[in-house]
Amino acid sequence: MRKWTGIAVGLVLAGCTGQALAAQPSEQQVRQLMDAVGMGRMLSQMNSQMAGVMQNALPCVPASYWQGFVDANATNQLIGRMVPVYQKHFTAEDIDGLLKFYRSPLGQKVITQMPATMAEGMQIGKQWGQERGQQMISQLQSQGTLNPQGQCPATGAAAKPAAATPVPSPAPTPSKKK
Repeated sequence: MRKWTGIAVGLVLAGCTGQALAAQPSEQQVRQLMDAVGMGRMLSQMNSQMAGVMQNALPCVPASYWQGFVDANATNQLIGRMVPVYQKHFTAEDIDGLLKFYRSPLGQKVITQMPATMAEGMQIGKQWGQERGQQMISQLQSQGTLNPQGQCPATGAAAKPAAATPVPSPAPTPSKKK
């Protein structure tokens, strides 16, 4: 029995040591991955879209400001801030595997098709959420929990403040590295 316990402990320690010794990806590796997936282009597009929304919301701000607001330097700064996140969650071997995948024909197809796939999926999710929300309101109205306007019926007592009902915080999730 002791022999098996010793072997089990040895295997666990060997596995932990292997994980701890896994090489962290370099900044250059992470930047290569971000370049392969078109991260800079996506972030630039998001920045431009955000500036467009803000320009519509703030018409008093001159167009020249927004042209200066959308620049490649801001995108590069954001990518620089994202590098440590990738280094924390992926090993150098992981990044190499991702680079091989995203440089492959299938990886390139994923890169080109994922925006449309996600947009369609979001539309389906939005429609589903609206249907589920309406279903919930109808059920609660038929049970008398909500009034015909979809609101809580008025009661003589004041509504409880949100802080009166403590909500437990979720347990932290451990960082996963291979």
